[in-house]
Amino acid sequence: MNRTPDLPRVLNASHATAIVVGTIIGSGIFLVPQEMMRATGSSGLVYLAWIAGGLLSLFGAMTYAELSTLQPYAGGEYVYIRGAYGDLPAFLYMWTWFALAKPASIASVTTGLARTLAIFPALRWLDATAFHVGLAVAWSQVFAIGATWLITGLNYLGMKKAGEFQLIFTWLKAVLIVVIAGICFGSFAGHWSNFGTSFAGAHGGFGGFMIALIAALWAYDGWNDLTMVAGEVRNPERSLPLALIAGLGIVGVLYMATNAAIQYILPAAQIAASPRPAVSALQAVTGPWGAALVSVAMAVSIIVTLNGTIMSGARVPYAAARDRLFFRRMADVHPKFASPSTSLIVQALLTTGLLLAVGRFQQLFELAIFAEWLFYMITATTIFFYRRRDRGAQVYHVWGYPVIPVLFVAAAAVLLVYSYAENLKNSLLGTAIILLGVPLFAMFRRRWRRSS
Repeated sequence: MNRTPDLPRVLNASHATAIVVGTIIGSGIFLVPQEMMRATGSSGLVYLAWIAGGLLSLFGAMTYAELSTLQPYAGGEYVYIRGAYGDLPAFLYMWTWFALAKPASIASVTTGLARTLAIFPALRWLDATAFHVGLAVAWSQVFAIGATWLITGLNYLGMKKAGEFQLIFTWLKAVLIVVIAGICFGSFAGHWSNFGTSFAGAHGGFGGFMIALIAALWAYDGWNDLTMVAGEVRNPERSLPLALIAGLGIVGVLYMATNAAIQYILPAAQIAASPRPAVSALQAVTGPWGAALVSVAMAVSIIVTLNGTIMSGARVPYAAARDRLFFRRMADVHPKFASPSTSLIVQALLTTGLLLAVGRFQQLFELAIFAEWLFYMITATTIFFYRRRDRGAQVYHVWGYPVIPVLFVAAAAVLLVYSYAENLKNSLLGTAIILLGVPLFAMFRRRWRRSS
């Protein structure tokens, strides 16, 4: 499939790594230790879930690294699925990301940012009602909409500016996480005996471990976003595999260190009882200023995640429009800034609509998680097609083929079956939204044939 990329390749390996690290590390590491402890009840099983989630994500990243070097173009998974399985599956992927997954993800991230900032007394007004338009609209929603458009504006000004922002603030948040862990481990308030404590009210069993594993995978989520901007990475055959694998390695180290720091300060029962375990841990060590430091780290972390999410999401409908599978205007490239301008604006408009829908977007975000893992699984299977088609190609080859891709596909299938059974209503609704793309695909195919 021959393509001439019309978005400039302005990102180097450092930018690409920052996209991986910065997009993955959001608020999850500061929040999910509670959910994982309540699910498993023991430090050992929490760590096992972190390790299993990290390895599964690494297997996926290694598989995607080979795919990205074979097809280093804007759109990522859309490109891989279209090359292997044709237009309809690729369109369904694009439709799901465009209409559901990315807007819901952006809405969730910006709302999380507003809630994090509302911890500070000077920003408590974010929880208050701003005005009524049939329904009450909180200042937090107004703030979330403003944050969406602010970061969209940064990306509108070009990938170079957005990439530099990602690089600088990713390393800032990494430093903040290391400082937080260092303060905890350097405190006399901590005890190694806390690692041997347990929480008696845990869910327990295989079901509890699966809940913890899904929480860990949610915290690791976002590693695939780099492939969506692969068309703007220089030396993709080297930079993309390096960024995907090294980026996940950095995230894994930071996650394990943060979780260990929390458990060094707090016993299992306190972790299970705290909605923000990292805040509770540092507050126990330093008092109020420590809690403020964690909140600042969370806010910085969320902003960087937001930049990576907005950046990557706009490239998927852009790629489909270039292939005449979507509205042509979505393929517009700004003549000065060389950004997918229309795609970015439409994405922000959809996110604004979700944010104005008050609490409804939380359900949509749960649907997005289901859709993401469905397409992770489908995308990973394309590697078997490309290995046969491009046998002997001089690109990065995933280590341990075919075992590593098979393990990732199998794990994704197990997660899908488990989540489908546990959340049947949302899973069926998510399936219906995906299938809604079939008549839309037929409509765009007819339009393309008439215009041809």
